[in-house]
Amino acid sequence: MTAAVVTVLIWTSFILIARVSTDPARAPALTPFDIAYCRILGAAMILLPWGAWLVQQDRRRGIHHTSWLGLSPLPMRVTLSTGFFGGLLYATLVYSGFSYAPALHASVLLPGSLPLWTALLAWWLLRERITHGRLLGLALIVGGDLLVGGVSLLRAFDGGQVWLGDLLFMVAAMSWASYSVLARHHGLDAVRATIAITTFAAITYLPAYTVLALTGVVQAKLLQAPLPDLLFQATFQGWGSVVISGITFTQMIRYFGPVRSTMITALVPGLSALGAVLLLGEPLHWNLAVGLALVTGGILFGVVATTRMRTAAGGLHESAGA
Repeated sequence: MTAAVVTVLIWTSFILIARVSTDPARAPALTPFDIAYCRILGAAMILLPWGAWLVQQDRRRGIHHTSWLGLSPLPMRVTLSTGFFGGLLYATLVYSGFSYAPALHASVLLPGSLPLWTALLAWWLLRERITHGRLLGLALIVGGDLLVGGVSLLRAFDGGQVWLGDLLFMVAAMSWASYSVLARHHGLDAVRATIAITTFAAITYLPAYTVLALTGVVQAKLLQAPLPDLLFQATFQGWGSVVISGITFTQMIRYFGPVRSTMITALVPGLSALGAVLLLGEPLHWNLAVGLALVTGGILFGVVATTRMRTAAGGLHESAGA
């Protein structure tokens, strides 16, 4: 139960903290790409040594050619493909989205778009069947996304930029869904996959962004930002959002099973929306409220439909605890 509480708390806090950290109205100390830098650097401090240790353990057992550069415990091709979508692209897209759109929009579009893109990509790449019940759940999610993203897109004609953040949220969700489907396709261990995507992001993004920032090609604030802000982002975004929540989510899957775990994480949209209203003072318009209800209902409906399908096939065996 502790793992479930920690996971939901971190995922909810991620939406709120990311918005506060990038909201132009709050004069943020760091740019979205700076925060992505801190996220990757913070996670790399823990996961790269961990990955090197796992590679050494594999080699002692006579397992070779299953690592990349002695740091990623997965082969090069798998590390590059999963790392691009799950480590590099997701981080840069999602933080950029928060600089345009409020946390309430992220509460609907990030969790709402993820199961939609995952189902579509799994159907296309893995040939997974979409049942009628799951299709109805996805239809509810699409309706919720349209109520939020569609309205902001209409307001773009008035000069607004919220639609751009909504679009970035949806593309970020597609990026993470691509990583999830690739991980499922290759049957990856959660810890090794997390280490691999962090390794790729650290080796590609950190050196490149450092050079671009020092030469003034990008308008970075890393050298001007207060040290406590840098440490906080590296700790929360890197250690918390990547390392700790990755481990606790894995433990939650082992304890509750995948279906119950998805039901628990379905609390994130509602909790983060509530936090956005109470803590950030964001207005809860009717389209956001209805969109939130549709997305949350669609997630739960899809999970129930999947449960019934697997139970009928005799393939669902959930852990009920110790």
